[in-house]
Amino acid sequence: MNNIPVVAIVGTFDSKGEEHLFLKHRIEGLGLQTLTVNVGTQKPVPFEVSHDLYASMKKNGTLDDSNRDKAIQSMIHESTQLIKQLYREGKIQAMISAGGGSGTHLCSSIMRELPLGVPKVMVSTVASRDMQHTVGTKDITMHHSVVDLLGVNSISGIVLDKAAAAVCGMTLSQWRPDTDKRRIALSFFGFITQSAEAVKKALEELGYEVIPFHANGTGGMALEELASEGYFHGILDLATHELADALMDGYCGGIGPGRFEPSPGKHIPRLVAPGGLDCAVLEFTRQHIPEEYRDRKVFFYDFRSAIRLTREESRILAGQLAGKLNQDRSNVHVLIPTRGWSEADKEDGSLYDPETNAYLIEILKNKLDKDIQLEEIDMHINDPAFAQIAADLMDRMVKNQG
Repeated sequence: MNNIPVVAIVGTFDSKGEEHLFLKHRIEGLGLQTLTVNVGTQKPVPFEVSHDLYASMKKNGTLDDSNRDKAIQSMIHESTQLIKQLYREGKIQAMISAGGGSGTHLCSSIMRELPLGVPKVMVSTVASRDMQHTVGTKDITMHHSVVDLLGVNSISGIVLDKAAAAVCGMTLSQWRPDTDKRRIALSFFGFITQSAEAVKKALEELGYEVIPFHANGTGGMALEELASEGYFHGILDLATHELADALMDGYCGGIGPGRFEPSPGKHIPRLVAPGGLDCAVLEFTRQHIPEEYRDRKVFFYDFRSAIRLTREESRILAGQLAGKLNQDRSNVHVLIPTRGWSEADKEDGSLYDPETNAYLIEILKNKLDKDIQLEEIDMHINDPAFAQIAADLMDRMVKNQG
């Protein structure tokens, strides 16, 4: 029986054929097998590939190559179905691609449909740009091509060779988690790191494995996606900051509509704290404060700054959070420290404003379903005692769920 792993080499072979054949040669030279898939939408390829979707789609009339946008969308649909089928059947164990802007969009769309842990390497001319929409919530490895991809030369060859070696190494790696512990998802961000570290330690002492997520927009959506796939026994949303940045178009925005909402068919206990709901993180420095924020309390750090939210913004956030939590009232508990929600929101801190925090709490109480318990604790979110209370409560919620 042949147990040699197979790497799917997927790409627009009509424009990047030489590059993908080079990847094939290098991967096979390292001892793995390959399977080639042509997802080009412009013209036929003059060489044999394992799966030529351009040819098959042209033959059955599902590809209109006169309309580039429609052609790419049709190709994404067909190629995604093929790759998912090949993976389900055990015929491929990894995927690698190389492309420019369109090729990166097309092939990364396919990669995002593969499960966590399946090696996914994307050699891209645009990998140095903002890749949020390209990577999404998946474990895609972006490999910058440095030069444009127009054949293989002494520079692109080095890049492609290293990418081939990378996907081979990933594919051959067989590490698996050696634990049967219950898993807790923990969201946090830099301003509440002290609390997150203490919560993690307390939960681990209670026998849990803690999986942390950076509440930066993408991190929160990754949490929700994995929760929907059944990875977690409980969710401790220590940071609800993503809502604030989504409202203010901040650095940690970018959440989808499902953040802080229940996964369909799942009943996962969720403990929620207002970590970071005092502020929005924006990209400006002390030297370049936007006019509209010059009258605000501001906490300056690196290339970003945090602005204190107003009463009106807090009212909106309280309503948004309540609307989301009310969808799963039997599995939600809200735990609020009343002495501040970030390292800057404390007595003598740059963003300290207990009156606005109290106003948000009042609105939240009024908006939350009566079946959702809201508990106030006379502590700061970064107090070790608060972390212990949160961990103990999360433990009880999970055990009560059974």
